[in-house]
Amino acid sequence: MSKPTTDSQPGAIDPKAFRNTMGRFATGVTVVTTMSAEDSGVAEKIHGMTASAFLSVSLDPPLVLVSVDKRAHLHAMLSGGSRYGVSILKADQAAYSQHFAGFGAPDLQPEFTWVEGFPLLENALGYVIARVVDAHAAGDHTLYIGQVEYLAWDEGEPLLYFRGQYGEFHKQGA
Repeated sequence: MSKPTTDSQPGAIDPKAFRNTMGRFATGVTVVTTMSAEDSGVAEKIHGMTASAFLSVSLDPPLVLVSVDKRAHLHAMLSGGSRYGVSILKADQAAYSQHFAGFGAPDLQPEFTWVEGFPLLENALGYVIARVVDAHAAGDHTLYIGQVEYLAWDEGEPLLYFRGQYGEFHKQGA
């Protein structure tokens, strides 16, 4: 076990220790997408980023939250009233996660399913389209709360992220 850190003073928690500790929490992997107008103002372009900081917030009304780094291109696009899509990745879609995180797979050409004029990754495990209804600054990130306007799911196994690596779900006793 590592040496415990208990100091609550700002800046006292080592960022590497924080990352290592939080990395022990296994999460699913998503790709968050939105649309932006091209410089010409006519065509729209798909923008996406990998996010493991995604969760449900409320059943009534149905709300979800995605945490976006303030340095991310997607951050500026998620202003109030904008929409975002979330594609929950299947176990065999790690290449999409790498691509939208900006690592490797430069030749990967993601295929999208268009729902209500919005891009979602083809063959994902689950889909959500939400409209931003609130945003909260939280350190170097912003928490975007979205009211769900569309959802769907498929069968399959999830892509998991644990301690900086991808993994798969294995049922106990299987």
